Amino acid sequence: MIKIFFASLRLCEKYLKYMKKQWSLFLTAIMFYTRIPVPKTIVYSDDKLNKSTKFFPFIGWIVGGFAALVFYLCQFILPLSISVVFSMISTILLTGAFHEDGLADSCDAFGGGWTKEKILEIMKDSRIGTYGSVGLILILALKYFSLTNISVEQIPFILFAGHALSRYTATGMIFFSTYSRDDAKSKSKPIGKALSSKDYFISLIFGSTPLFLLSLLYSYWYILIILTCIPVIYFCKKYVEKWIDGYTGDVLGATQQVSEVIFYLSFIIISNFI
Repeated sequence: MIKIFFASLRLCEKYLKYMKKQWSLFLTAIMFYTRIPVPKTIVYSDDKLNKSTKFFPFIGWIVGGFAALVFYLCQFILPLSISVVFSMISTILLTGAFHEDGLADSCDAFGGGWTKEKILEIMKDSRIGTYGSVGLILILALKYFSLTNISVEQIPFILFAGHALSRYTATGMIFFSTYSRDDAKSKSKPIGKALSSKDYFISLIFGSTPLFLLSLLYSYWYILIILTCIPVIYFCKKYVEKWIDGYTGDVLGATQQVSEVIFYLSFIIISNFI
């Protein structure tokens, strides 16, 4: 009995150490992907950022949940259209327009550059150009008009599921593609550059769980939306590897934004057939 007691203590100690490590990685993801304050004891490192990438879709739970809450509260006193705008603003404030910035930079880079060196040079330019401006306007417009064409009671669940699954698509890019070699040599922003099979599976669970809940609430047909991740990852992977030999942080941001819009559009299309 004494041996069993001490063995249990050691097991509990290992579990607590493991959970403490995972909590630190989760806070690293919070620190990098959002503007939410974290304890000063959380110290950044490339290794921790790589290992925290599996929590990226879970960050979507937080961002999407916050957007859903803002929309839910606003719709009691404001029209649907204005409530949607406020929910969109809330996600931009919570993330610091992190992904929107990536989309704009990607549009400018691939729209204005014709060589790998020029594309990466434009991508690192903090100024926004014509392609970036048009890209942002179009993606925000698509978000707005997509959400305003969904019923009020469904929008909070759509926001929650859409933000989670779109971030899983970005982790899929990390897992299936490679980080651009030329970008890695430059003073680029820190970014998760590796994902193990185990961590990829965890990110898939975090990304798909809200969609499963959405399907249980409304229709099992909505589970088909997860299939949209396959062509998005495949197309983005092929495109960026053709031009710059792999993804960058801005490409991941663009992938998330495009995937989010595709999620909303897919929901509307499926809704029209059921």
